[in-house]
Amino acid sequence: MKILLLVQKEQRVILDRLYDGIAAHADCDLRWLGRAEQANLRRYFRHAVDVCAYDRIVFFLRFKQEIRQVPFIRTVPNLVILEHDACQNYFPGKYQGKFSRHYAQLPWVRIISSGHVVAERLRAEGFDALFVPKGYDQATLRNLGLERDVELAFVGSTKSSVYTGRRRLLEEIAARENLLITRTESGDEYLRMLNRIRFFVSADAGIGEYMIKNFEAMACGCVLFAYDQGEAENEALGFRDMVNVVLYRDVEQLRVKLAQLRADPALAERIACAGQALVEREYRFDVLGRRVVEAMQAPLRPHPPLGWLDRLRLRLGVRLYADFTEIADARG
Repeated sequence: MKILLLVQKEQRVILDRLYDGIAAHADCDLRWLGRAEQANLRRYFRHAVDVCAYDRIVFFLRFKQEIRQVPFIRTVPNLVILEHDACQNYFPGKYQGKFSRHYAQLPWVRIISSGHVVAERLRAEGFDALFVPKGYDQATLRNLGLERDVELAFVGSTKSSVYTGRRRLLEEIAARENLLITRTESGDEYLRMLNRIRFFVSADAGIGEYMIKNFEAMACGCVLFAYDQGEAENEALGFRDMVNVVLYRDVEQLRVKLAQLRADPALAERIACAGQALVEREYRFDVLGRRVVEAMQAPLRPHPPLGWLDRLRLRLGVRLYADFTEIADARG
């Protein structure tokens, strides 16, 4: 299968190993699109893409830019959308309901979502949605066997509006326990920080799926305390409470389980080892790259013939479309 994989050049999370994993299982033409190219896909395709050369064209782009360009995107054949943020469709915020409205305009497109329950909900709405979870970069994150001199910690962002629930929950935990909340640079500093932590607190309240940090912490040998995203999500991922993760729904439940593990270090070590083994087996980016390719392989839904309006849009001058996107950007 020959695929064109279009990804964001300026992306906060480094996903290079995931792209390598995809390329290892398909004939993959990987392109990194900057902000200007993402903002005018029509122009980019006109000058740089022969759509007939690919069995699948995969968008892993900014949703904010995709929703502004539906008239053009409707003309792209064999389209698959890889999406790690569709969970925002189902909780309050600026994108609530917008993923569903966007996909309703592209009903033939396959969506690969990083949330199991999110994919189920999208399928219930009539979309062709499959589940491939988030994971971790196996080339940069691993258990170094260091002394774990930080008992309880969270490493990551709390500033985004998406993470309002995370920030509140972490603050509530920190008011009751000696919780370190910190940030690091990517790379070696982050690796070494995770390897110093015994109990990593994930607090993704209200998100509905497990973020990348859960898998990263487990890969580095932390005992993961994860805000419970529900039975269906846990079953899909193989997360088992007090076996390979520690699940909690509120601060008191976290504190009870934390006290149990403080009193039983051997149990804590078994949970850490089981969690590490799980993610090393299932959630490395090289493994997930294969799963992404497998999710693309089944025939896509038929793409209806282009109507006269879509054909006209394809003939429109690039300058006219660029003017439109500039106006949209100015309006926010």
